[in-house]
Amino acid sequence: MIVKEVTTILEEFAPLNYAESFDNVGLLVGDKNTDVTGILVTLDTLEEVVEEAITKKCNLIVSFHPIIFKGLKKITGANYVERVVIKAIQHNIAIYSMHTALDNNQAGVNAKICEVLGLKNTKILIPQKDTIKKLTTYVPINAIETIKEALYNAGAGSIGNYSNCSFTTEGTGSYKANENANPVLGEVGKTHYEKEAQINITFSKSKEEKVLDALFKSHPYEEVAYEIITLENKNQNIGMGMVGELKAPAKEKDFLNFVKKQMSASGIRHSKFLGNNISKVAVLGGSGAFAINAVKQSGAQIFISSDIKYHEFYQAESKIVIADIGHYETEQFTKNLLVDYLTKKIPNFAIHLSESITNPIKYL
Repeated sequence: MIVKEVTTILEEFAPLNYAESFDNVGLLVGDKNTDVTGILVTLDTLEEVVEEAITKKCNLIVSFHPIIFKGLKKITGANYVERVVIKAIQHNIAIYSMHTALDNNQAGVNAKICEVLGLKNTKILIPQKDTIKKLTTYVPINAIETIKEALYNAGAGSIGNYSNCSFTTEGTGSYKANENANPVLGEVGKTHYEKEAQINITFSKSKEEKVLDALFKSHPYEEVAYEIITLENKNQNIGMGMVGELKAPAKEKDFLNFVKKQMSASGIRHSKFLGNNISKVAVLGGSGAFAINAVKQSGAQIFISSDIKYHEFYQAESKIVIADIGHYETEQFTKNLLVDYLTKKIPNFAIHLSESITNPIKYL
């Protein structure tokens, strides 16, 4: 198995085009055609993690956070980022990052937090924009079902809990083939009229390549007429953060003590308690201040996240409780999630959960 085959499996789970525009995801160091000897999964790629990979004979590190985030103008070993890159290259170790591609996954970072906290009836907090596309194509009547089935198999036509969704209208198509054409129906040089159907079907942007490949392979015409547009509809399956419900309401302090235990938090910074019972919880792994307004609109009574600044706590405005449990703490289970996924996909391969604790923050 080569690096590219492993990253393809990872991208089936968390497509890179789900990542935020500011992010740096994908293969950051290494050759995609290198044979993989072992995979080490980590939250952060530090020098000690590269050493661990060397010890465990792993030449592919799958990391949540990207070690290269801003552009490198030189690689001299002057800081920890440059030293990691140098060491990885010296030992022929590839580094792959998932970051916000996994943040935006319905079964990713925030789903894992919800699982650890026992939340049910979960949904995306901030759906990602511009992720739903619509394909319109025109097909001869006798090819309708064949083409629709091919599109469904490629991942098109899924809306929430429903699959095989499409809309078909019938009409008359026309075309005239020139001397270089080889028309399936009609004759060269003559305008041909054919009973056709217009098929409309939506799909996630990550599936565009597969959907178009399925269309071209299943369509009988030499030239396929089609249109693709990006919809403004919200995608309920892709986005940042999640909201879920507790099995039973809990007092604010009791719930935060539960969170502290479940998430192994050394301390929790929070806004003032409001005297409410907690029944609905919003979570967002990593830096989550940008989501505070969305949380207030979600109906949640409390927001579990990290990296909240002093003045951002004021944004609670006595409507919610904001709880900062630590950046590492919100994302610590991500590597377990990835190990479980990879183990199921490639069970007979050496996949290791990193034993390095990469949290840079310590408490007295």
